[in-house]
Amino acid sequence: MSLAKRFMQGRTVSEILILTTGGTIDKIYFDDRSTYEIGDSIAEKLLEDARVTLAFDVSEVLKKDSLEMTDADRDKIIKAVTDSGASKIIITHGTDTMTTTGKALIPHAADKTIVLTGSLAPARFALTDATFNLGMAMGAVQALDQGVYIVMNGTLFNADSVIKNTDSNTFERR
Repeated sequence: MSLAKRFMQGRTVSEILILTTGGTIDKIYFDDRSTYEIGDSIAEKLLEDARVTLAFDVSEVLKKDSLEMTDADRDKIIKAVTDSGASKIIITHGTDTMTTTGKALIPHAADKTIVLTGSLAPARFALTDATFNLGMAMGAVQALDQGVYIVMNGTLFNADSVIKNTDSNTFERR
């Protein structure tokens, strides 16, 4: 049982659901093959290490690099969101098509606050933006009104007005 779940036992709280889909945040490097592969989600461990005491659940939807995501995969993400009773949802996602998924979720967010985040370097690396981005997403999902948002590079974006600048490897308002 996670620290948050142990701390919150017996209390009534609004839960946050974290849906994991893969992406760089969950990549593992294999030296002998000189490749990266999607590993098990590290989201719960990052939040436990940060001593997050809010109640949250983590559920895996996919284990894919976002460049390999299809419309059918996005439909699985949408289904996980719409089938969930949670009103506050964080989705960890690969950065290359995060904006596409964010836009696809907009029509399904009437009664939910959804924040997508990820990282440009694997969470298991010493120098990564994963911990910061996930922490910012935890704060954002609690403070924002209903809608779909993206949190990257220390900035909060509306999902319908953000692009990934692949030249600078940053997210920008469009």
